[in-house]
Amino acid sequence: MIALVCLTLGLAPFAPEPHVWEKLKWVANGAVGMVWYDWFDLLLHGSPWAMLIIGLVGRFALSKDETPPSMR
Repeated sequence: MIALVCLTLGLAPFAPEPHVWEKLKWVANGAVGMVWYDWFDLLLHGSPWAMLIIGLVGRFALSKDETPPSMR
């Protein structure tokens, strides 16, 4: 489900380039001219990607011995 959200909200609008990618390039170049709503926009479009990365790291970082009983 998170992957679907990443592909829709995380990349919208799709043309001419994904919005989150545009904002990340802007931050990488020093974030000159970014105002509060640009940062908020980056947060909204970047949060599905952050959830996906955290979920994947959490799933693959736990070994079988460390798996909580609720996930067995």
